[in-house]
Amino acid sequence: MRDTPPADLRREYSAVEGLVEADLAARWWSQFHHWFLDAVAAGLPEPNAMVVATADAQGRPSTRTVLLKGYDERGLVFYTNYESRKGVEALANPHASLLLPWFPMQRQVVICGTIGPVDRAETEAYFAGRPRGSQLGAWASPQSRVLADRSALDARFRDAAERFAGDVPVPAPPHWGGLRVVPETVEFWQGRASRLHDRLRYRQTGADEWIIERLAP
Repeated sequence: MRDTPPADLRREYSAVEGLVEADLAARWWSQFHHWFLDAVAAGLPEPNAMVVATADAQGRPSTRTVLLKGYDERGLVFYTNYESRKGVEALANPHASLLLPWFPMQRQVVICGTIGPVDRAETEAYFAGRPRGSQLGAWASPQSRVLADRSALDARFRDAAERFAGDVPVPAPPHWGGLRVVPETVEFWQGRASRLHDRLRYRQTGADEWIIERLAP
């Protein structure tokens, strides 16, 4: 296989239609809804996949990919073990950033804001609709902690399956739940030729007050 340096990898963006201020919805969540539906309609693999960046109490950042499970005017929600690295960081330093990379459409959305747990009723309602295997996995995995080997995880899963055997409902673990990122800024990025991309950002200026501003690419 030919050795290709990363610097030699180039792709010219070719979006015919750019992104102009007059085309945007008045509220960021309406614009996000439009673009999310576009991504789903385009058949992108896991269009709800997003990169979540958090930081610990000392400001040291970490990132990972998770799945978006809900969004509305209050923010964007994903679910995790609160004792995982991202859970611990989110509770210790309640600031986060999200990136939804819709590369085949030459689009991405970047959200920055505060992060915190959703209420327990919302978590339990979501958990009840998960596949049973995923429910058991939430009990089995000590997320982000060191394991001796794969068999240790498999054993924990078997233990969880025995604990909730048969038709016994699997409740949401007390250490597991939703996290909501409440945006302070939401940037919609559209690739354009010559790297002169369109970047339009909603920025909160007050309670339910937002302005739209263009950023240089």
